[in-house]
Amino acid sequence: MSATPDAAPPAAAPPHDDDSATLAALGYESHFRRDMSLWANFSLGFTYLSPVVGIYALFAFSLGTAGPPMVWALVIAGIGQLLVALVFGEVVSQYPVSGGIYPWARRLWGRRWAWMSGWIYLFALLATIASVSYGAGPYAAAMLGFEPTVTTTIGCALAVLLIATLINLSGTRWLSLAAIIGFSAELVGALVVGVWLLATERHHGLGVFFDGQGTGAGGSYAAAFLAASLIGIYQYYGFEACGDVAEEVRDPARRIPKAMRMTIYVGGAAATFITFALVLSVADFGAVISGADADPVTTALTAAFGPTMVKVILGIVLISFVSCAMSLQAAASRLTYAYARDDMIVGSRVLARFSAARHVPPYALLLAAVLPALLVIGSKVSADALTKIISFASLGIYLGFQMVVLAALRARLRGWRPAGPFTLGRWGLAVNVAALVYGVLAMINMAWPRTPDVPWYDNYIVLLSGAVVIVLGLVYMTVTRHYGRGDAPAGDAIPAKQGAGA
Repeated sequence: MSATPDAAPPAAAPPHDDDSATLAALGYESHFRRDMSLWANFSLGFTYLSPVVGIYALFAFSLGTAGPPMVWALVIAGIGQLLVALVFGEVVSQYPVSGGIYPWARRLWGRRWAWMSGWIYLFALLATIASVSYGAGPYAAAMLGFEPTVTTTIGCALAVLLIATLINLSGTRWLSLAAIIGFSAELVGALVVGVWLLATERHHGLGVFFDGQGTGAGGSYAAAFLAASLIGIYQYYGFEACGDVAEEVRDPARRIPKAMRMTIYVGGAAATFITFALVLSVADFGAVISGADADPVTTALTAAFGPTMVKVILGIVLISFVSCAMSLQAAASRLTYAYARDDMIVGSRVLARFSAARHVPPYALLLAAVLPALLVIGSKVSADALTKIISFASLGIYLGFQMVVLAALRARLRGWRPAGPFTLGRWGLAVNVAALVYGVLAMINMAWPRTPDVPWYDNYIVLLSGAVVIVLGLVYMTVTRHYGRGDAPAGDAIPAKQGAGA
């Protein structure tokens, strides 16, 4: 029966209603507000990846270990992590649920696998928040002109945590605005610094990027390059934060996979460019390799900009540290909230509470502030203990990633066909396998013992710290059996006839 001529057509459902209906079909009702645009979502991932924080922190080590060719590690790691981002894009497109690693692993495999994935990733995030906050101390000292003692570094770290927490507690809209400001400042700063260094402080031709400058002479250059390549491995994560806030983005099934790829493209290009410019601006590679110039970044910046402008640049660097800590904290709080919403962790009733005024989980956010703060304060007693805890951070993040990549591969082989708007089609299996191979090789490289002159437990600290976190998680699972609580869907990516035992 046709409509009468004067009948008004039914109004189209607004995108927000469509997103709510999609989420309800996945078994959840969200209390978040969808205030995050595509650019804000991308900016969150970018500030978490943070080219400035990652490159400035590891440039001296990588250049001193393998010479200028270490820049190629950024290209290799960027390609590898792009493969991971493509797999994540397929998963979040079908399951746009807040929390990232944990809910994705839950739908792809099951409760136990998801619980352990979230446990490992949450530990890694909390350690990384402490690491980034603590790392801001020396830059604040250089900018403000005071001695970077343990006490002042702790004070700076706590200030960074406080600012990040206040921004996050203000709600999604303020988080989005802060992420965009952080992204803009960091990108403009990287471009301005890079271009100025190339214009005024370039001391070498492009051939140096194929010259190890004598590094690795006592052994294999390949071993030296693998050690230096940690600068790339540590650089390229953060894109998954785009998916951690899936319930705060409109049309997340389409926008988040795109934001993840943008994070890799833009963040990777910025990181590679600034590294390229810094290498060419180092006047004496021998001084860096020998350790005589322990801070070639500051040396190059001071020569190019002078002491006054360097303070401005250091101010931008500090903004990058705050933005990075803020984005990490947002990711950790959404993961904690997702855990608590499914009653998967002790204190779930409190951690799942929501602020009606701010539309954020305040207690999950406070957890992501208090625990890193305690780690930072603990460095007053033992800076070595903090180093040991932080050493697990990058391995834990990669392990969490690869648990999802492996879960996706297992589900794919058992019949899962990604059903979201973003899929890789017939390339899905090949990309999934390649992403898994890259991730496993990267983790082996991170955990490889390279300091035979120190006690064995320090030589194997990354591997040992990872084992401790995993064992603690297994004990927790066995004793409490929290993984079995709640009735949220699990393992449903695999067709029912094959997924009944998940």
